[in-house]
Order: sequence, then C-alpha cells, then structure tokens
Amino acid sequence: MKKLSILLVVVLLVSSMSMTVFAQDGGWLDNLLGDNEREDDGVIKVGFLLKTMQEERYKTDRDAFIEKAEELGADEVIFDAANNDENEQLSKFENMLTQGADVIVLQPVNTGTASNMVRKAHDSGVAVVNYDSLIMNSDVDLFLTQDSWAVGELQGEAMVEWFKENRGEVKGNVVLLRGQPGDSNANAFSQGVLDTVAEYEGLELVVDQSHEGWSPDLAMETTENALTRYDNEIDAVVANNSGMASGAVRALEAQGMADTDKVFVAGSDADLINMRYIAQGKQTIDIFKKVKPLAYEAARAAVALAKNPDRPIDEIVDITRYVDNGQVEVPTVVTEIVVVNQDNIMDTVVADGYHEATDIFSEE
Repeated sequence: MKKLSILLVVVLLVSSMSMTVFAQDGGWLDNLLGDNEREDDGVIKVGFLLKTMQEERYKTDRDAFIEKAEELGADEVIFDAANNDENEQLSKFENMLTQGADVIVLQPVNTGTASNMVRKAHDSGVAVVNYDSLIMNSDVDLFLTQDSWAVGELQGEAMVEWFKENRGEVKGNVVLLRGQPGDSNANAFSQGVLDTVAEYEGLELVVDQSHEGWSPDLAMETTENALTRYDNEIDAVVANNSGMASGAVRALEAQGMADTDKVFVAGSDADLINMRYIAQGKQTIDIFKKVKPLAYEAARAAVALAKNPDRPIDEIVDITRYVDNGQVEVPTVVTEIVVVNQDNIMDTVVADGYHEATDIFSEE
C-alpha cells in the first residue's frame, strides 16, 4: 500500500510538470481548452463588466475602455455593471459568455467568490482580465490595477505631515473607513494606513470599520458615531475611496469640523465632490488613480488577447510584476497614482482632463 502511494505521488508530480511545460509552450486559448476546440467566428468581441456605476469615476472607466477597444479593432464591446450585487454580476457575466465574448474584463463585486466566474469563463475558452480588485484563489489570466499598495502609504504619509504641521507632533485619534468587507482592494488600501499608525506611538486607531457596498451613507454614520463616542476628539479620517470620504466630510460639517485645520480627511478616486471639498478646505487630500491609463491598458490587453489566442499572455502584454492571489502568481500590470491636495489640483485632475476647473471651483 505504501509503495502504491509513493507511485501515485510520483505520477501526479510528473503530470503536474508536464502540464507546466505545456502551459509555457502553448497559446493562452490552448492552455484553457486543451484538446477541445472553440469555433472562431472571426469577430473580436470583448466584455467589460464593472462592479458598479455608483462612483462617478466609473463613467470614465467605461468610456475610456470602449473608446480604446474600438480604436484597437474590437468589433464589439459588451459593457455592463452590477450595482455592487455579486449575484447580479454572475448573471451578467454568464450573459457575456452567452453573447460570445472572447475576453472578459472583470472588476469583481466580491473578490473572494469571483473565482467561480473565472472557472466558468475558462471552461468556455474565454480569458478573464481582472480589473482593479484582485480576484483571490483563482487562476485568473491577467490583473490590471492602479498601484493599490501605495494608496494607504500615500494617505499615511500625508497624514503624518498634517499632524506635524497642525499639531506639532504626530499624536491623535484616527478613524479608518474601509470599503467592502473582505475586498482585496480595501485590504490593500488599508494596509499602508495601519502600518503608519503602528509606526507612530502617538497615533491611536479608534475606529477601523468596513462598509457594505463602499457606501458613503454608512461611512457618514460611522464617522458620526465616532464623533459622538469620542466627544468630537477625532483628528484624522482616512477612507478607502472618495465616496466614503465625502460621507465623513458631511458628518464633520454637521459638527462644524469640516476644516482641514481641524481634521485631516483623505479619500481615493478623486471624485468631483471631493475635489470641491479640497478646494474649499474641507478635505485634505485625495488619491488620483488616473483612471484613463488603467482603462486604456485593460482595453489594449483584452483586444490583444482576443487577436492572439495562439500566443502566451506574457508575450502579448508587458507585465509589471506577479501578484500572489492565494492560488497562482498572477501576471500584473500596474498604473500610476498621485496625491491631490489644494496646491496641485490644477496640475493633476484638471491637467489630465479628469475634471474641469470651472466644475471644481464653482460657487454651487
């Protein structure tokens, strides 16, 4: 029995090695289908499925992706969004498979369960380009993201500088507003903030709260509760995205505390309302993720994969790094992020055409 077990292990190891060699030698489509075949209708069709259109930045993602994909030769772009509902997203994803998408670019609602969609796509010979939030424990084909790991680091650095300038020391109470519970991006965004708090003994993380659907209203409620519990002794509020930061600002406004001299507030996404808050001195910084470059890169990758099913992915796309998602080292393309503050609004979001100056500095 022991000899049989050893033999079985050897057979499995040899099989695994053979599969690895095959995966390296074949095109991405052959790697998915093996000996099976998928009929080629000669049409380049790509899907783009976002988790939501709740934040205004996603209009830019959508428009930039479609523009670039069509420019690069996509015959059809199938676009949809899922209202932050993972069951709705699964249904829309399956619909894209039914419509014959060659490649689907997917921003998952739930990064922990989206591996099911990757499996469904691969069974149909369809590649999945993972957009913005890393799908965990899957063999997703490619990951496109802004530098998520740097978001919290930049927020933390700005927070430390604010304490030095406004308090004379790095000491005070910090509120961390996280996005969707368990979301890989929310965790990545938060880590830099957690590291900053751990580095400075004077900083105390008094609230660390996740929010379903990245809800601005829930973030406002969390901030209100923190202000009540700590008798308005809150010095910094750091949010994973702009929407939740705007919720925090609304809570601070109600207490006459929406003032960057009184409370440090940071967000991430550079939504218009947040740019107005920064211009008005109500919010300190926001992280501008330069959405268009991310959408453009995703469109380039999707169309290139659809056009080149007989080539390995790392020959088609320029890979920045490989990221461990718990199952594989996912080939990853990373795009730039920058800090926006009151001094550089014109040089960042306005210069990039993301917002118009007249909209930011409007009296309304």
